[in-house]
Amino acid sequence: MSVGTVEGLVIGGERITAAEGRTFDVVNPASATTLATVAEGGVEDVNRAVAAALRAYESWGALSPVTRGRRMHRFAALVEERAEELALLECRNVGMPISDARGQLGMIVDVIRYYAGAVDKFFGHTIPVERDGIALTFREPIGVVGLITPWNFPLNIANWKIAPALAAGNTVVLKPASLTPLSVLRYAELAVEAGIPEGALNVVPGPGGTVGAALVEHPDVGKIGFTGSTEVGAGIARQAAATIKRVTLELGGKSACIVFADADLEKVGRMAPYAVFENCGQDCCARSRLIVEESAKDELLERYAATASGLRVGMPEDDSTEIGPLISAAQRETVEGYVRSGLDEGATVVAGGERPAGELEAGFFYRPTVLDGVTNDMRVAREEIFGPVVSVITFRDEAEAIRIANDTPYGLSGSLWTRDGARQLRVARAMRTGVLGVNSNSSVFPQTPFGGYKQSGVGKELGMHALEHSTELKSVFISTE
Repeated sequence: MSVGTVEGLVIGGERITAAEGRTFDVVNPASATTLATVAEGGVEDVNRAVAAALRAYESWGALSPVTRGRRMHRFAALVEERAEELALLECRNVGMPISDARGQLGMIVDVIRYYAGAVDKFFGHTIPVERDGIALTFREPIGVVGLITPWNFPLNIANWKIAPALAAGNTVVLKPASLTPLSVLRYAELAVEAGIPEGALNVVPGPGGTVGAALVEHPDVGKIGFTGSTEVGAGIARQAAATIKRVTLELGGKSACIVFADADLEKVGRMAPYAVFENCGQDCCARSRLIVEESAKDELLERYAATASGLRVGMPEDDSTEIGPLISAAQRETVEGYVRSGLDEGATVVAGGERPAGELEAGFFYRPTVLDGVTNDMRVAREEIFGPVVSVITFRDEAEAIRIANDTPYGLSGSLWTRDGARQLRVARAMRTGVLGVNSNSSVFPQTPFGGYKQSGVGKELGMHALEHSTELKSVFISTE
């Protein structure tokens, strides 16, 4: 990025200005200063991008899976080579600590490599039938795929969608969040450098109400993949129904971290806070309801609050920083409003609950916050805060723990901590959530499906399941009579 220049759209493999000439500023959330100026796309730019994707599909979709896989391996190598550049863009644009951004780039490379290797191992079947002949199924690309991605993990989540879509032979038009478009614009340039055809990956930043809506409504777009709020996802589903588009929606969450008294409380208190506070709590998988057995609550809360209070809040480019800023002043005000709501309903703050002072005052920082005395009917326990706030709720027995965990419209992620093996299996099966870590914060891997139950979404990302959602299944019968 050069000072005074405009970061153009990526359409047909080139950086170009927006058709209407509009631009917008991107802000560094750690300093509240302008980081870059970016071209703002509109309806005409979406039309240009879809046309470029259709042209590229003629060549990219016709390649064999083996050949596409080789190109994707080259892409992974190039992203790995430029990982530090991309991590710095993510760090500065999102406010993500640089150590976390580097970790994200590791997963990004792993995901591209996974699909580069998987695509020629994903195929149809021969099926016995009563007639003389043979029935076959084929996996074929959908065509042009429209993707709409959020600001919290802009490159990682975009890559979850782009890599399987491209590997399967589709071409892509991506609308990144206006707050965080920088890393995906650079990533799209690297795709062309790696030999992926010009126009196979197009990036059009701009408002959801214009760019996103135009993408969803475009008759030549065969599928929409969206990550964001449940409310916006419901609107996209309604729009997409008009043209019967395939839809994958990864939406909100209010995930539970259930802790039984027999768990290793020292380990839980040391590790579990990271499942809420990483990326300053801006994570749809955040385990923001700490549901703990009454007899273990005092000990665990002391350990948990100590860890939360000890997390280093600082400037994102500092290697020792663990918690960076929230994405914007508006998001911080939203978080502060939720904390006030919790206090009004009877909760108490046992850690955090304030903005840090000193050198961090200029940015959008907020300390990791632990609210005790929460019940599951409070607003802080019902709604997705998308900030560094955890609500502590107690239970008396296993049945009550499961009831509280499931008493939410969401069902995305969660954790379960107990040393009882039978209980691990019982509770894991009973929890209505799409991904779950047992005695762990981890539940997301390139090889495993990711997606939610209930109002947390439709469809799966990652693993071989993402290739299912990136292809059409064709059935053919060949008669030998």
